[in-house]
Amino acid sequence: MEDLKVTVLMVVAQVLEVGMNTLIKAATAKGMSDYVFMVYSNVMAFSLLLPSSFLYYRNRPSPSITISIFCRIFLLSLLICAARTLLYTGIGYSSPVLASVMSDLSPAFTFLLAIIFRYEKVEMRQVSSHAKCIGTVLSTTGALMVTLYRGEANSGDSNLEDDKAIVLPQDEWLLGGVLLALGSFCLSVVFNVKTWIMKEYPEVMMIATISCGFVAMLSAMVSLIAEGDNAQAWTLRADMELAAILYSGIIVVSMRSLTNIWACGRKGPVYVAMFTPLGMVIALAMGLVFLGESLSLGSVIGGGVITIGFYGVLWGQAQQEKMAFQTTVICSSVSSSSNAVPLLQNQCV
Repeated sequence: MEDLKVTVLMVVAQVLEVGMNTLIKAATAKGMSDYVFMVYSNVMAFSLLLPSSFLYYRNRPSPSITISIFCRIFLLSLLICAARTLLYTGIGYSSPVLASVMSDLSPAFTFLLAIIFRYEKVEMRQVSSHAKCIGTVLSTTGALMVTLYRGEANSGDSNLEDDKAIVLPQDEWLLGGVLLALGSFCLSVVFNVKTWIMKEYPEVMMIATISCGFVAMLSAMVSLIAEGDNAQAWTLRADMELAAILYSGIIVVSMRSLTNIWACGRKGPVYVAMFTPLGMVIALAMGLVFLGESLSLGSVIGGGVITIGFYGVLWGQAQQEKMAFQTTVICSSVSSSSNAVPLLQNQCV
């Protein structure tokens, strides 16, 4: 039941984020700055999370934060701000299509980092490990298929991208790709750092509140540097820009922070990263139902590959948790038995 709860919350968060991306696209088309949007949305999220944390810890003692945990939360905030800044800057040097391609690599990066940090164990003799490895590869491949084929299928978008690729110097295009890859890598590190913090300090509300405050301050400094003397960029207009900021800060950023941190603590970084390609499938479905968009063959095939890979990872995760639970039960029964076999005792240890 708890597994279903985590999955449902992650899917809901992805649906809300797809809606946020639509609002952001409409607002930036009218002149909204991405950097200023990041500041305002995190300030709104912090304004919501701060009183919520006071109410949450009103009837229970507030957990003490050590210097080590505080530094980890600051590192998490720094990585989040760096990832968003690299992605926005990389799009400026390249294109949104290339940004989608690089963000699709996040599950693969996260899986490799999780193995290095020992949050994921790959046992080649276990079917569950095979399922998670193959599922990660399939989800990444399907996301790349949807992005690349969809970019070529839409004649208007592809012409714009081709023209931009011709106009932009090759050095700038290459720099944009490097920045986008670094941003995607930073997002992968973010998932692992959240898991690292939750291992020793499982207080989701406190982590989300402090990190949102730090991200707001750090993004404000980045925005001051990026926008320079452009005071007009900080002016809020009561149109799509204000709606995007309110929706993002109150609903998406705050919920995404809480859900991702909680899911990283429960399921690990790879599980959370696997919902990034799934968001593309949700976007395709919502565009088909609400906007009447047509689906290309690459979108259909890529969406199917993403779904198969996603369920492969979920199945592998469930099998590993089942095996861990069975091992715990066996070890508890062995330790409680006075005539336990020494070999079993050694295996439990």
